[in-house]
Parts: sequence; structure tokens; C-alpha cells
Amino acid sequence: MADISAGKNKIDMLSHDKLVKKLILFALPIFACGVVQQSFNAVDIAVVGNYVGDKALAAVGSNGPVIALLVNLFMGLSLGANVIIAHYIGERNNQGIERAVATSAALALASGIGMTMVGLLFAPKLLLMLDTPVEIIDKASEYLRFFTLGFPAMMIFNFGSAVLRSIGDTRRPFYCLVVSGCINVALNLFFVCVLKMGVEGVALSTTIANYISALLIVIILKRETGPIRLNFSNIRFFKREFLRIIQIGLPAGIQGMVFALSNVFIQSGINTFGPKIVSGSAAAITFEFYCYFVISAFNQAAVAFISQNYGAGQFDMCKSVFKKCMILSLVTCATMNVDIVLLAPAFSGIFTTDSEVIQYATQRICTVLLFQFIACSYEISGGAMRALGHSLTPMVITIAGTCILRILWKCSGLWHSFEQLLIIYPISWTLTGLLMLIAYKMVSRKIYGSPIDVKFRN
Repeated sequence: MADISAGKNKIDMLSHDKLVKKLILFALPIFACGVVQQSFNAVDIAVVGNYVGDKALAAVGSNGPVIALLVNLFMGLSLGANVIIAHYIGERNNQGIERAVATSAALALASGIGMTMVGLLFAPKLLLMLDTPVEIIDKASEYLRFFTLGFPAMMIFNFGSAVLRSIGDTRRPFYCLVVSGCINVALNLFFVCVLKMGVEGVALSTTIANYISALLIVIILKRETGPIRLNFSNIRFFKREFLRIIQIGLPAGIQGMVFALSNVFIQSGINTFGPKIVSGSAAAITFEFYCYFVISAFNQAAVAFISQNYGAGQFDMCKSVFKKCMILSLVTCATMNVDIVLLAPAFSGIFTTDSEVIQYATQRICTVLLFQFIACSYEISGGAMRALGHSLTPMVITIAGTCILRILWKCSGLWHSFEQLLIIYPISWTLTGLLMLIAYKMVSRKIYGSPIDVKFRN
């Protein structure tokens, strides 16, 4: 078998040499991808906040939890594809790689089209479930309908990126997003400032940018050599690979969907305080996403590196990757959290000039963002367990320790202010982190203490 990890854009994940450097090189483009992707929405928020008004800003911001709810299920499946392909690479199974790539492409198309249909048909109902303020419901529905047209492209890009991550290539997806991100900014300003289109303009510009990034990732995969090359005539659901992707990815997707649902409940509570607080919260959430991308980047590094090394039977390497990813994510995320908190009013002012909105954004930053580094404990541990073939355990822990706890807090009626509602975030992160670390220790001890068996044990 040819070494498909070889190449200037790829990383040898099976070698102990310069491991920390490799993890950083792998994670850095993923973090940058997340920043650029989130900037699509951040530019939407900044443009409507400064050129359309606070109601339009609230309309765009209130869609975040709904979009996350629709996307997260299938994003989990892309993680499953990453794990399976990386595992096959560790096993040096060319046929398995080819079938997993073809199945991933079929999943991307099917899930993207399905989500678009749901968004177009049920946009107003989904927003009404959130207790979206009456004065912004029409604009919010309009934004969501235009945004959902880009879901097929979003899925194609994310599944394509997962394929490339499995061979250590995280740079080229980033380059694709830089190109589409610049186009998104230009179109935002053109549609809103020149054509005066409002929220539909910012949604349309993001949708167009999504299709450009999808087209670029498809071109990259078509030009690849070896088993990860995308062959249009081969795109279909291969039963074995489909089931293995579902086995790993579906629990991760359900976890992400329920996680988003818990945030939907919190968002519905935020919405009851009115457009000013909704706008401030929307601005602050943008920075939470940016910091989360650090955690997500090292989480994905852990998944890819551990999957390949588990497939190759290199258990010591798996342990080393876990420890280094945990330390790197904790230190980096905590540093970003503190820096943003210290400059909270200035950062909040990027999105609006309204002093009251800035005040509420700052309040959320100091209540939630300051403690976000705690989430590293369960994200890295959960990702490591999925890479070892155990996806149900992190799903159950996250749903119980984070999602259900947040839903119960929102429904309890014990909170009476914006700050009291938000305090559940650091509490749920701490509880979930403790449970996940205990579970990881038990799972890893069982696997690493057993005779080498590179088949997934679910």
C-alpha cells in the first residue's frame, strides 16, 4: 500500500517524533477553519447590527441555536467518517478507505438535502418554539429559510474535511474557507449596503459562500491519488462502512443535537428578556464559539491521531496523544478566555454601538466565557473514547451531565435574571467533565490492558 499520509499537506500520525508539533500543526488549521466559518455568522451579525438595526441583529442571532440543532446530528456522522477512515489507514485497508469515502459523500448529500427541507418547511414553527419575540419573528424566519438553502453545501464541506483530516490534512480545508470567507464578507456588504436587502441579504451571502467552499473541497478530493480520491461513480451507501460510521457517528450526532436542544431551551429563556438582551447574548456567543474552536481543534486532533494509532495497535502512542491534547487545549482555551474577559466591552462593541446591548454582552462574557476552559475536560476525553470505538458512553454522560441539567434549570423557574440563567453553563461543564474523565480512565484501562485487538469494541 502506498503511503497516503505522505505529502506536504499531510501529517504522519503514527510516528512519535515531534508529537506536540504535529498536534499543533494539525489543530491550528482546524481552529482557523472554525474562526472563518463562525465569521460567516459574525459578519452577518456585525453588518445587520451596524447597518440595519438591533431588531435585525436579534433576528439573526436568535437563529444560532436552531441552526446548531439542525446541523449537529449530521456533524456527528462526519466525525464517525473521520474515525473509520483513520482506523482503516492504521490497518492499511485500501478497500475499506475507498468505501468509507464513497459512503461519506452519499451521507453528505442525503443529510444536506434533508436538512434543507426541514428548514424550509418548519422555520417559523422552530422559532416559535424558542419563544422568539413577536417583533422579530418574521425577519428571523426569513433569515433561516435563506440560510437553510446552504445546508447541502455545508454538509459536503464538512464530510470532505473529515476525509482529509483522517490523513492529517487540515490545511487545505482552511484555504477553502479563507476564499469563501472573503467572498462572504464582500457579498454581505454588497447585498446589505448597496442593494438594501436586510437579513435575507446576509443569509444569501453566507449560503453562496458555503457552496463555494463545498466546490473547492470536492475539487481537492477529485484530484487526490490513492484510496481517498473521490470518485463520483462510486458514491453510494456501502453497508459495512455505513453501519460503522453510524455506530460511531450517530451517538456523537445525537449528543450534539441534544446539546443544541439544551441551548435552545436556554435561548428561549433569554428571549423572554427582550430584544436588547437577545442582541447582547448573540454578540457574546460569537466569542464563545471562537474559544470553543480551540477545544474542538485539539479534540479532532485526538480523534484522528488516536484512531490511526489504535488501528495500528500502538497503544502507548494513544495514551501520549490524549495527555498532550488535554494539556494543549486547557492552556490555550484558558488564555483566550481571560484575554477576552479583560477586554469584554471593546470586543462587544464590534457588533453594536448600543451601550445597553454592550452591557448585556459583557455580562454574558464574564459569566460564561471566563469558565469555558472547563469544557476541555469532557470534550477531549469524549473524543478519545470515540476514537477507541466507544461512542455511547460520552453521549450518555454529556446528555445527562450537560443537556438534561440545563433543561431542568431552565424549567425550574429558580432563575430570575439573565445572569442567574447563564450560571448553569459553568456548573454543567464541571459536572460533565468529572464524569467524563472517570469514564475515560475506566475505558482506556480496559482497552490498553487487553491483548492488542484493532477491531472496534462497541
